[in-house]
Amino acid sequence: MSTTTAAPPDLAPDAAEIAPETAPAIAPYRWRWIVLAVVLAADIMDLMDSTIVNIAGPSVRADLGGGTSTLQWLSAGYTLTFAVLLITGARLGDIFGRRRLFLIGSAGFTLMSAACAAAPSPGLLITFRVLQGGFGALLIPQGFGMLKEVFAEDEMPKVFAAFGPAMGLSAIAAPILAGALIDANLWGTGWRLVFLINVPVGVFALSTAFRVLPRGASHPGVRLDIPGMALVGLGLVAIIYPLIQGRAAGWPAWMFGMLAAGAALIMAFVVYERRRTQSPLIEPGLLRNRTYASGIAVALAFFGAFGGLILVISLFCQLGEHFSPIHAGLTFVPMTVGMVLAMVASFALVGKLGRHLVHVGVALVAAGTVGLALTVSGAQSASTWDLAPSLVVIGVGAGLSFGQLFDFVLAGVAMNEVGSASGVLNAVQQLAGALGVAVLGTVFFAKLTGGHAATGSLATTAWVCLIPLAITFALVFRLPMHARPEHMD
Repeated sequence: MSTTTAAPPDLAPDAAEIAPETAPAIAPYRWRWIVLAVVLAADIMDLMDSTIVNIAGPSVRADLGGGTSTLQWLSAGYTLTFAVLLITGARLGDIFGRRRLFLIGSAGFTLMSAACAAAPSPGLLITFRVLQGGFGALLIPQGFGMLKEVFAEDEMPKVFAAFGPAMGLSAIAAPILAGALIDANLWGTGWRLVFLINVPVGVFALSTAFRVLPRGASHPGVRLDIPGMALVGLGLVAIIYPLIQGRAAGWPAWMFGMLAAGAALIMAFVVYERRRTQSPLIEPGLLRNRTYASGIAVALAFFGAFGGLILVISLFCQLGEHFSPIHAGLTFVPMTVGMVLAMVASFALVGKLGRHLVHVGVALVAAGTVGLALTVSGAQSASTWDLAPSLVVIGVGAGLSFGQLFDFVLAGVAMNEVGSASGVLNAVQQLAGALGVAVLGTVFFAKLTGGHAATGSLATTAWVCLIPLAITFALVFRLPMHARPEHMD
């Protein structure tokens, strides 16, 4: 994400242009706290929308039909598009102005939410989800830059402090809210209300943003890296598509060819970005930074394992154990509570443990995953109370890791590359979720449709999930021992 900022038009002139002895104090932007509320509303809407589909998926399939891959595409379609366009969205904000992109993203995201709620078929619903992810990628990257425009440096700690509780409570509330809305079936809407709930939030964010967001500067001289966008976008689609559709199609030879083509396109993207000198999508220095590359690999393996596992547990609860949507949502409460509490604790522990805090977190996620596999192996069924101990351990491990991982990955990055590096890292996190859903979802459905019990299918998937977790644990040794002493954006 770009760190270029511009003063709102109603602020006093830049003090640097006035003699120090006559420079007046610059008045704070009067609507800055409302701007924070608007940005938080957008981030919460994105977080909840990428989470609630795990609960809503089985109800969608029961109503609209579709195969098992439909459940994977409902999640992966959104996160894949979001990941591919996230860095581009930040660059478009630099070119055309963050306020304009925020308004376009808000309007499009809200419109696509309504379209998802009205979708008459699984194909159209997935299409609208893909478009929703694209508008989300225009919307989300603009928020932090605008906050930097309207808040003074000494107020930024208060701004960061607001994000933790808001996003933590949203993570806890999302699956419960999704289950409650589906079970309530207000006006016969069923799962559609899960998407409709975005509309009033989006209308609030859009209407308020139009009135209070600062008209920051645009930079039309910055160019958009269209060839880079095309290479990485086509490459990722060529990898994700066969991973999700391959099992249902019987793995024809062209699927493997598509995977090979995807890998070749990603390699071509890396070579192209290293050689591009003007406005590259990724700073070339990052591609030569081995520490940062290791961090990207850590994020890809860890978030892929975690995202895929969460989807599979949700599917197990509803398709295997026939939990109601609200029951499935409540099943995740122990995990999310453990995650939020561990995130808070991680700030006190990171100074003592350094990168070994991430090791502890990954090990706990692995231990919880083993516990989950042992709990369901050989069992005819598993209740919420049976799953809760393992989910708590997974949540605590995830919280310890999530809370500090980005700072460790960015520790080896030059100061002038931090903006680009953090944007790429956020995109990789989203991409990893799509990959995890594709791979672990395919493992789960291969066992389930092959005549195995749901408990056996979940156990097999949990054992497979240990592979990327083991890779994560090993790669963490390549990260710096200590993160940056100050929070970096």
